[in-house]
Amino acid sequence: MAAARLPNEVPAPAGDGLRLAEATSSKPQDGGLQVIFVLEQASLELGKIGKTYQLLNSDEHANFLRRHKKDPADYRPDILHQELLAILDSPLNKAGHIERIYVHTKSNALLSIHPQVRLPRTFKRFCGLMLQLLQKLSIRATNGSDKLLKVVKQPVTKYFPPNARRVGFSVSAPDVSDLRSWSENLEDRAVVFVVGAMAHGKIDVSWTDELISISNYPLSGACCIGRICNALEQKLDIL
Repeated sequence: MAAARLPNEVPAPAGDGLRLAEATSSKPQDGGLQVIFVLEQASLELGKIGKTYQLLNSDEHANFLRRHKKDPADYRPDILHQELLAILDSPLNKAGHIERIYVHTKSNALLSIHPQVRLPRTFKRFCGLMLQLLQKLSIRATNGSDKLLKVVKQPVTKYFPPNARRVGFSVSAPDVSDLRSWSENLEDRAVVFVVGAMAHGKIDVSWTDELISISNYPLSGACCIGRICNALEQKLDIL
């Protein structure tokens, strides 16, 4: 199994050309708050199945993974797909407040994702797209020259604005915060939100300023992101 440039490259399924979405506002008109999401420990690992490489997932490759003494439950790229759609579909993003999305994978690759990319809605096409990205290292828009997805050098912190507030989310944080009240105290500057993209476990990064919990119950990554975006949309009066 590998997670970098590979021989025998296989193109993504037909129809996976990426386009830039038309943002409601290219720059926020209702405040200076800019948001960066970092999705940690995403499962994006390639394996050679027969003569071709595929993005491994627990539904289609459980037997293959067990033969290689891997736990199929750890191979959940669908979690990342759900989280990315939650961010990209949010009114917060359409109003121009999402600055960038970064994905840090379990195999230690770092991906940069343009906030106005139009990702495939179906999981199969998403897998084909991630396969293409890990092989070619970047994907350009079909309606422009922008690199919408690309593999970038680490560490991720080098891409943060100098004064960015860095916030991690975990159910294991000592105190539960009401996110709407918490967000009211955010200044109009860059804020980095770190959310896990794995099936179980917690984020383990050393560069966050604070770690908070936003529910008494464990939440999926997509649900957590939905709460974050909704709280900021209320703060900024984005309908």
